[in-house]
Amino acid sequence: MSFGVDGRELYEALAWYEGVEPYEAVVVPWLWRAQDGYRAWLATAAEDSSWWAEKGAEPDGQDLVWELYALQRVSDRLLLTVRPHFDEPGSPEPRPLLSELSERAYLEVFTALGMTPFEVGDAFDPFLHEIVEVEQADDPHAPIEITEVVWPGLMLGRLLFNRAGVRVRAGVAHAQRGIADRSPLYWTFRRRHRPTVDLSQGWGGNSQWRTDFRLDYRTPAGDRLNVAGDRPIDGSADLHPDHPRNLSPEERLLSPGDRRDLLRHRCLVRAPEAASTLAGSPGWGE
Repeated sequence: MSFGVDGRELYEALAWYEGVEPYEAVVVPWLWRAQDGYRAWLATAAEDSSWWAEKGAEPDGQDLVWELYALQRVSDRLLLTVRPHFDEPGSPEPRPLLSELSERAYLEVFTALGMTPFEVGDAFDPFLHEIVEVEQADDPHAPIEITEVVWPGLMLGRLLFNRAGVRVRAGVAHAQRGIADRSPLYWTFRRRHRPTVDLSQGWGGNSQWRTDFRLDYRTPAGDRLNVAGDRPIDGSADLHPDHPRNLSPEERLLSPGDRRDLLRHRCLVRAPEAASTLAGSPGWGE
């Protein structure tokens, strides 16, 4: 599909911009060119209807999966500027960070494309919330409690586009400081405060943009996670090592509970029993 605008163009324009007003200079002109056709195309992804399997037709589902990934990278880059001060650095920046972007401006980018912010609420929900920092409670069994919202979350209809970043207080049995907030975050291109892993890493300048966006849907029947991936799961599936789905050698070192956490939280939330073995595997280092 060609609309004269795409997420990769916006991401690269932001990456190379050296001024002090990225929103006005880069984002606003791009949004102005993102006409109704582009927004309507994105809306195709709003329902869990197997649209991603429509390949070679118009609209092409694969193209839209890739476009959502490009927009996710735009989001990741903009989030570096919403709350720029963390005690620990993440991946090195190839260029200086953009000037700080307001939360309002961040939301305006994506609401203009048809997305809606959601209420964070009081109860922690790994479908909606990404742990940014853990305050360890004295009671090891204290449940995860949200103490602060760091950035807003966004939905595109029933599709999760971006989880809200939250600081939490929790017992070590539920979320371990240094693991839940600093271990590698999967299906994510960049965070300033922790390592990230996505399938674009290691590919060339063009090939990396052929990376799938992870599709998670919240439906009346329940959550559907990674529905377009190799192993779509509804969140309650059996993740036992003998399950017929193929598991990598590293995945087999994790308990079913660890793998369930990795699927739902996109990271480990406690140190696994095989932590020392996993530490020597690419992509598993803390």
